[in-house]
Amino acid sequence: MTATHPTTRHLVGRSEDVPEGGRHVVDVAGTTIGVFRFKGRLYAYENVCPHQGGPVCQGRLVPRVAEVLDEGKRSRGQRFDSDDLHIVCPWHGFEYSVATGTHPGHRHIRLRDFPVDEEEGNVYVTA
Repeated sequence: MTATHPTTRHLVGRSEDVPEGGRHVVDVAGTTIGVFRFKGRLYAYENVCPHQGGPVCQGRLVPRVAEVLDEGKRSRGQRFDSDDLHIVCPWHGFEYSVATGTHPGHRHIRLRDFPVDEEEGNVYVTA
């Protein structure tokens, strides 16, 4: 039998506290959570990197680096993909997509996410 834990919707800030392409890191019910806004959507993740427990939500936000291949599949360098914003853990550089919470090279490695919503200028996380 699996135990279930009650969840509560917590006010974590005003809408302007989470700018487009930015973040707001808060403590919610004993857990530090990063709230991100990307392409108008909100995402919330626990501030713990699955790699070694670093404060991932406080890391640098960068567009994903993508390899440019020619028609013969030869590398022609790299470019930034602004359609896929990444969080880079400050401890060891592990990256995660803001939109999915997954590591780009290991899809089974992912950040713990939380439901997040916005109502009347306020941002709420359910934890």
